[in-house]
Amino acid sequence: MDISSLGSLSSALAQAQTGDAVGTLALKKAMDIQAQSAMQLIAALPDVPNNPPNLGNSVDIKA
Repeated sequence: MDISSLGSLSSALAQAQTGDAVGTLALKKAMDIQAQSAMQLIAALPDVPNNPPNLGNSVDIKA
């Protein structure tokens, strides 16, 4: 095996690792932004009014 090819292989692997790291960080950032957006949507939901205690206690099954 040629020594010069080992150097180019080493630099190619280093670039691939750097690219993978950048991709991973971008994915983490996107997931954080999505989580924040989901939390904002949940926080924006209106409160559900309380139903009277007798509501939903019986069901008319005869049609």
